[in-house]
Amino acid sequence: MLISRKHLDGIAGGEIDRAFRRWRRPTVRTGGTLRTSIGLLAIDSVEPITDADITEDDARLAGFATREALLDFLPVRDEQLYRIRLRTGGVDPRAALREQADLTDEERADLHARLDRLDARAPDGPWTAATLAAIAAAPGTRAADLAASLGRERLPFKADVRKLKALGLTESLEVGYRISPRGRALLG
Repeated sequence: MLISRKHLDGIAGGEIDRAFRRWRRPTVRTGGTLRTSIGLLAIDSVEPITDADITEDDARLAGFATREALLDFLPVRDEQLYRIRLRTGGVDPRAALREQADLTDEERADLHARLDRLDARAPDGPWTAATLAAIAAAPGTRAADLAASLGRERLPFKADVRKLKALGLTESLEVGYRISPRGRALLG
């Protein structure tokens, strides 16, 4: 579930506590969490509703000036409408992980083994070392440009960078990525 920066800021500030989406089936579930740039979001409920169930209060608490503005935002599709109640849910555990730069020999070996497994499962061959090197050489570069420099498509490239981020080796910027302190320690 993608949430705009404006709406994330509203959630962080306590002005927004719900979102609305049309889906064939929900991409989040009650009791789950969602990792975002402001940290984790806790999903308190996911409720199927109709357009008629949306109130002016719903619109305001979703970050829209009016009910009509919210309805205009929602795509017109033959899919179920859902009201998602959410709130901040703590710090993204990857944020703490990427700061852990004092690697033991065991942690270093474990990270190398994980990268080797990612490379071994890749249908197009090893990619982790080249991707880390490209990000290290050009922090803040758009994903599309980094992917092109490696002869890769943007979306698979971004999916692979998320795998590196899950290991605490990279972090996302407003534009592009950079190597985290943990990643620098591994590469150094």
